[in-house]
Amino acid sequence: MSYNIALNFEDGVTRFIQCSGTESVVDAAYRQGINIPMDCREGACSTCKCRIESGDYSLGDYIEDALSKDEADNGYALACQMRPKADCVVLVPTDSTACNTRQESYETEIVEVRKLSDSTFSLVLRGAGLKTLSFLPGQYANLQVPGEEQRQRAYSFSSLAAGSDTVSFLIRNVPGGLMSGFLSQRAKPGVGLSLTGPFGSFYLRSIQRPMLMLAGGTGLAPFLAMLDKIAAAGGSAHPIHLLYGVNMDRDVVETDKLEAFTKQIPNFSYAVCVVDANSELPRKGYVTHHIEPAHLNEGEVDIYLCGPPPMVEAVANHLRDVNLKSASFHFEKFAASIG
Repeated sequence: MSYNIALNFEDGVTRFIQCSGTESVVDAAYRQGINIPMDCREGACSTCKCRIESGDYSLGDYIEDALSKDEADNGYALACQMRPKADCVVLVPTDSTACNTRQESYETEIVEVRKLSDSTFSLVLRGAGLKTLSFLPGQYANLQVPGEEQRQRAYSFSSLAAGSDTVSFLIRNVPGGLMSGFLSQRAKPGVGLSLTGPFGSFYLRSIQRPMLMLAGGTGLAPFLAMLDKIAAAGGSAHPIHLLYGVNMDRDVVETDKLEAFTKQIPNFSYAVCVVDANSELPRKGYVTHHIEPAHLNEGEVDIYLCGPPPMVEAVANHLRDVNLKSASFHFEKFAASIG
């Protein structure tokens, strides 16, 4: 049986390889043109030591000088000995260029561009090559603005459908923004766009405890992809709560998808809060005003946060103020580009 192995490199590049349960990750990577650093292939030198973020695997044979028991207990393995028993995410402690690999690029065309609100566009792209695109839900891609060959913008994938030839994004409408100007004035079905990716260390890990998702504005996009993945996997045994914060009522988008997820994922719930004091919605203020003790589960919780830098800092400060250290805290900051 063959498994999907996501190799995450230090420079943010992610490459996917196929690895059977009877071959090592190093052998599978080399077979597919990715030269993970290694010196011995015998579990003796530790050059290929990696951290396994998720997935089931066997450690193989090695000497303790190469991999200590403490390291093995904390998710480290030697790629020359590790053999997968399921899909895995492997953190490779070097740049992708040192491994003779680079990120894949795809030529796509616009299927649909919609203005969901004054602040948000929805963009759907199609390309035959996208059928081979794999990404971890939560990751992002760089889109090249047509006519601006040297200028790219980064956006999180908002959908996850294996083997599909389409991908979608939520894009903030920034007055004077390069991509915003293109989407509002020139974008139409059939126009080509180049996509490079996936990138990023913000992605869904295996669910082992309750989860709290915190989204600010178009930071909702990666969570839609994560929820797609969870729904496709049959749901979650642990509760998942999403707090989605925006500035104004008119900024609220994609709640129909969130409602659908509450039916597909029985343990999933969500709430929307709006900064504007005149909002017609019941929850007003920032997401930090609506994080309840039950959501934090006395620290036995995985927190995922995607939003602008002030939001990320506010949440980090809030967790310090309530003296809570969560089991894990994953975040993605984004800032609007206008140049």
